[in-house]
Amino acid sequence: MKEISITSFDNLQIGQAENAAAGTGCTVFLLGKDGAPAGLDVRGGGPASRESELLKPLAAAQVIHAIVLAGGSAFGLDAAGGVMRYLEERNIGYDVGVTKVPLVCQADLFDLTVADARTRPDAAMAYQACANAENGGNYCDGNYGAGTGATVGKLLGMDHCMKSGIGSYAVQVGPLKVGAVVAVNAAGDIYDYENGCKVAGLRADDGKTFLDSEQLMLEKIDVQENKFVGNTTIGVVFTNAKFDKTRLCKIAGMAHDGYARAIRPVHTSADGDSIYAVSLGDVAADQDAVGALAARVMAKAILRGVQAAEGAYGFPAARDL
Repeated sequence: MKEISITSFDNLQIGQAENAAAGTGCTVFLLGKDGAPAGLDVRGGGPASRESELLKPLAAAQVIHAIVLAGGSAFGLDAAGGVMRYLEERNIGYDVGVTKVPLVCQADLFDLTVADARTRPDAAMAYQACANAENGGNYCDGNYGAGTGATVGKLLGMDHCMKSGIGSYAVQVGPLKVGAVVAVNAAGDIYDYENGCKVAGLRADDGKTFLDSEQLMLEKIDVQENKFVGNTTIGVVFTNAKFDKTRLCKIAGMAHDGYARAIRPVHTSADGDSIYAVSLGDVAADQDAVGALAARVMAKAILRGVQAAEGAYGFPAARDL
């Protein structure tokens, strides 16, 4: 097994655009002229998403043409319109006779409390991300794209959280490639699953030491009404193995094990944790082996998203502590 770049996959172009001053952005994945099969598994209680129904096994569409990860909460879902316009102009989409309709799925994280709550990813920003993708791609880990306003460790509010970002990790085993991109915006703490060490999360009053979010949650078992839904870790798993969307939904589900290894607590009602899985090739591979690899690369991508982040908006990053 060797590490490879997330940009080494065929039939995948990645572009990012952001408004750094406002603390928000988007990451767009273009899936080739003919599209690609994709699945989805949502585990969090508060997702902000678009066209999720397309990825259910009973839906007619067998491929989609792009995926968007963005900030802005539900307001940011307007960004997909820019991707649709970009692809329609290039004659990419589902042929309906009078035009082609691009099938674009999107998941958003909550970053409205980071900087400017009134500025969100929109169609113009996503259109620019598409142009960036097609012009060689500009993907970077850290404070970019959907990770621009990402934060973690928010159980006690924004005063105790840390800056996070977007991260990637990919591996190759023989001809098989499996990789992940994830925007890390969790309520919980972030761990390096290989050594068990906490790398980011809930800060104590001194701003320099950690509290344990999971332990704090267990100590406060009283019912909390109107719990603030201000988080969501959103990611995509890519493989060059050949699968239909039913099997990809299962692989996306297995990839959530990567969330569980790296984030504690995870999949809460205050998160909207979602993972897409996309098939980009024709390599024959065992579904469960790919799912196991998906969990591993997802956990590593989460770690990288935290380690690559830089302190911003008054929030320190892991590298600052």
